[in-house]
Amino acid sequence: MTKTELSKYKNILEAKQAELEQLVRNREGIAIEKSPDALDEVQHAAERELAIRNLDRESNLLRNVRAALRRIDEGTFGVCLHCEEDISPKRLAAVPWTPFCIQCQEMSDRNQSGDGSESLDEILVNAA
Repeated sequence: MTKTELSKYKNILEAKQAELEQLVRNREGIAIEKSPDALDEVQHAAERELAIRNLDRESNLLRNVRAALRRIDEGTFGVCLHCEEDISPKRLAAVPWTPFCIQCQEMSDRNQSGDGSESLDEILVNAA
């Protein structure tokens, strides 16, 4: 990968990181609100649950973006963490923070789809 391409990805990732950091700081949606009306309480609880899920998703994405920026600094950006093959340019253009090539990502997704086995991420963490 050329320095120009790395610079382009670094700029994209830094912009995404700044955007996500702003979103993660906004935690007003998870405040517990009491209401005398039971239906309002249920509505507030549902909104809080949605806010928590969004916060969790954005936090995970932020971790992935930061990891991709570290890989750029280490010189391993664009290489699959599992099979160590180059990640396709189309995949990087679509998801620049991806740690896996499409085949390894599909394997990870299958493992996470409720069959009780460890995800590829957990396997890699436990192997380290």
